[in-house]
Amino acid sequence: MVKLLMLLSLFFSFAIGAININKANSAQLQRLYGIGPTKAQEIIKYRKAHNGFRSVDELVNVKGIGAKTVIKIKPQVTVR
Repeated sequence: MVKLLMLLSLFFSFAIGAININKANSAQLQRLYGIGPTKAQEIIKYRKAHNGFRSVDELVNVKGIGAKTVIKIKPQVTVR
């Protein structure tokens, strides 16, 4: 099931384009697997506090987001 979700996320990332986590608003972030309104706000809060993300892997430092979630959404996001 996880592999299927990862393949689907990769497909959709090509279909809709990668989401820049340094620029995305809450609605855009909520398109990502496992990211709802609360986690989207935490991403924005972290981004503001740390002057943006230097890498996608830095998402693990956001409250409520773990390594498994980062692995699943990594093909969908960018920092550039």
